[in-house]
Amino acid sequence: MKKNVGSTDKWIRVIIALIIIALYFGNVITGTLAIVLLVVAGVFILTGFVGFCGLYTLLGINTCTKK
Repeated sequence: MKKNVGSTDKWIRVIIALIIIALYFGNVITGTLAIVLLVVAGVFILTGFVGFCGLYTLLGINTCTKK
């Protein structure tokens, strides 16, 4: 897998995921919405740490500056 997620993009993904997790544990979001957002948060964390996003590949996006 060729990396296509840049460092700024990684931090944004992780921060958004942490916000979603905090909202869940603060009981701000509940039910089905909470489950969906937790899955999204998990995907954000995974793609942030791996540095590869499959959706970016399909859309032809590359935020990684290193070749």
